Amino acid sequence: MTEADHVSRGLAVPSRGLTGDPFLRTRFVPPARPGTFLRRRRLVEHLDQALGTPLTLVNGPAGAGKTLLTADWTAGLRVPVAWLTVEAEDRRPGVFWAYVFEALRVGGPRADGVATAPQGADVVRRGLLAPLAAELNARDRPVVLVLDEYDRMTSPQVAEELEFVLHHAGRGLVLVLVTRTEPLLPLHRYRAAGELTEIRGAELSFTHAEAGVLLRRHGLRLPEHATSALVERTRGWAAGLRLAALAARESADPELYLKEFEAGHSTVADFLLAEVLEGRTQETRDLLLRVSVLDRFCPGLADALTLRTDAEPLLAGLHRENAFIERLGHSWYRLHPLFREILRVHLRERLPGVEPELHRRAARWLRRSGCLAETLAHGAAGEDWDLAAGALVDDLAIGRLFTGPHADELTGLFARMGPEVTSPASELVLAARALSRRDLERGLVRLRRARERWPDDAPGPAAARLSGALLEALAARLSGCPPWAERAWAAAEELLPQLPDGLLDEHPELVALLLTHLGSARLWEGRSEEARAVLGRVAGTPAGAATALPRADAVGHLALLDYLGGRLGPAERKALAAVSEAERAGVPGSAGAGLGRLVLAAVAVDRQELDRARVLLDETARLPDRARDPVPTAGRALVASRLLLDSGDADAAVEAAEPAMAAAVASPWARSHAALVVAAARLAEGQPDEASRVLDGVCGDQPVCAVEAAALLIAAGHARAAVDLVDSVHAEGRAGPVVSVGAALVKARAAQEARDPAAARRLVAQALLDARRERLRRPFLRAGDWIRPLLDTAPSRELSAGWLVPGPPRRRNGERSRSEPGPAPLVAVELSGRERDVLRRLARTMSTEEIAADLCVSVNTVKTHLKSAYRKLAVSRRNEAVRRARDLGLL
Repeated sequence: MTEADHVSRGLAVPSRGLTGDPFLRTRFVPPARPGTFLRRRRLVEHLDQALGTPLTLVNGPAGAGKTLLTADWTAGLRVPVAWLTVEAEDRRPGVFWAYVFEALRVGGPRADGVATAPQGADVVRRGLLAPLAAELNARDRPVVLVLDEYDRMTSPQVAEELEFVLHHAGRGLVLVLVTRTEPLLPLHRYRAAGELTEIRGAELSFTHAEAGVLLRRHGLRLPEHATSALVERTRGWAAGLRLAALAARESADPELYLKEFEAGHSTVADFLLAEVLEGRTQETRDLLLRVSVLDRFCPGLADALTLRTDAEPLLAGLHRENAFIERLGHSWYRLHPLFREILRVHLRERLPGVEPELHRRAARWLRRSGCLAETLAHGAAGEDWDLAAGALVDDLAIGRLFTGPHADELTGLFARMGPEVTSPASELVLAARALSRRDLERGLVRLRRARERWPDDAPGPAAARLSGALLEALAARLSGCPPWAERAWAAAEELLPQLPDGLLDEHPELVALLLTHLGSARLWEGRSEEARAVLGRVAGTPAGAATALPRADAVGHLALLDYLGGRLGPAERKALAAVSEAERAGVPGSAGAGLGRLVLAAVAVDRQELDRARVLLDETARLPDRARDPVPTAGRALVASRLLLDSGDADAAVEAAEPAMAAAVASPWARSHAALVVAAARLAEGQPDEASRVLDGVCGDQPVCAVEAAALLIAAGHARAAVDLVDSVHAEGRAGPVVSVGAALVKARAAQEARDPAAARRLVAQALLDARRERLRRPFLRAGDWIRPLLDTAPSRELSAGWLVPGPPRRRNGERSRSEPGPAPLVAVELSGRERDVLRRLARTMSTEEIAADLCVSVNTVKTHLKSAYRKLAVSRRNEAVRRARDLGLL
């Protein structure tokens, strides 16, 4: 029966292709959406814009969900839709257009027999396409033509003909190309004219929220963190999420499966290998396997791994084809994480033993290119320790083992480095590792070997010798040997001008660390002003991740210097700054933070806030950096012994005052403070002569120690010697409030014993005035019975009310006495605005729930702000936080 017979009898004409075979109907039907399909509203709304532009591109890798997204969108349209799934045979123009004509007929916008279909497979006359374009242009409503899997179309002739029809069809045709590759169409012209709608791979990726819904549709209810981890691993790739979910459903513990599943041997691997590797050339397969050891790569680096020169065109082609390779810019690429996992597994199976050599090749290329971090990573992975250590030292980056956001990661890279290394740089890295753990003995051995391995006539480049000077300074600090630290700094000063231009600017942490170690050694030796000079240079270093730790360490040392000088306010301010600096750097357990907390505890003891002092002291006990470091070790002994002494445990105080610690040089302030504790304990035991003998070991160059020694001397019956000692301290003119208060009280006691009550009262009043601003209570509470009558006078009660003894200061006519200005705020604690809001409501005795409701936040958020404020204020209770904030002028 002919087609005419079918028409005359009212029967449907059987549609056939150019070869006479029937058209494949499945190519005209959008795929069915599975029951677990998730309609993503944001993508559908974006596709709705396609109705306003002639061309739409849905471009993404295999399994990105392109086809199902487009099918779902077309199902909701109220305009005719023609769907065609392109196949490889359609590269012949006649075959392609025959199927397009049939798709338009099946979709409904065209009637049979209008604009005759092509008659030949290889040639399509312009006279055939022009009527089609004209027919579409004449339509009242547009036709949506979807060409799915358009990446199979590689014919320039077809692309040119398609562009002709699209251009002349006007608003009558909306062309939607679903593809893995860029089509051979002038996209730039459509883009510039605002006539192109684009949805690409990044937009097709599932968000965390969408992935959670998709997993639940597969019967999986996972915690948020597990869902997030899966999204990060798959980069939101639709097929990866679905295949992983299907496999996890069969597991007894889906969450554990998704966390630990081996991508290299899974259905995900089967999918990717089939979609991406199948059909590739041997050169392309080899390239992909080898670059799988890299986080990122460029053609030159890839060539170094393959030992060929064809990476540039291969990588460009893979990227164009969306073959799970992402362009990072400037000719750099990276693989999709799952694809990379799978390729690495197959690399080990197909080329066993080659992976270490690939890492070594990569490290050598990256070192020549100046990519330090990646050089170190691949050098370590390839166990070429001399190369990795050499790169670290030559780049002047050895300080990054001690400070910076990647210090732990960098230390971990060299954790497998064995003792069999041969280069001086490797010995320096091993020394740095040992010293960072406070293993002084092993560090010194490695330092000596590094020096021995430099040739006699060439003791090493400036960067290597400067790295050695840094480690020498740290070793000197840890061993309590200031002269050694001075020699290390002198050597460093000679080497600094020899460095290549700009190298030191890239590593400001090296000089910051050097000066911090030098300042610590000088502080240990009691050279306060010289220590303050170098530590101040570090504290003034511009803020940055690399210098945050030495800055915090330096500020902590400056806080201790202020405390040792009797200046509680500045000491507290700097101590809080050191803790805050370390917390901002993400290392609250660093040496600087620990020293800051020690100083805060010492200030709390002087203010007789003993519970707070215990809390702070307990926090420092858990910090690892205190071990083998003389300054914080002696600082902790100072605080702990004074706290025990003031708590009534004299024996324990004596034991705590002298910790077991080996130092090459004795510290005058550490020795003096220990002697003061021992003398106070002996005096409490009724041994004044023994106390006096012990006080002979107190250094007169330490003003705080001298006035405290004078107080013990006068209590032991040596008034004249006590006054002379105080006068000598006063003459030096370096007294802080602790010194002036202590000196005034010694003289007041001497005046009272000399039967000069007027002078005694005047001196006590002077001491109260000086102490009130700092809330310095310890000298009064430990003075003994002699001071009680002097504190019980009306002027003394007025001066001591509210801080030394209970009760508010007396007021006259509703105002504070002119003779007594209120205590000034001591320090400016760095509280955030929200932390201040919470504290203000805390002061109004509001509950956590009430604060949350008032601020329109969650209870957990309020608790987080409270915890942060407690830490910054060094308190552990609500009422303490309010009192502390008021003392600091925050409320």
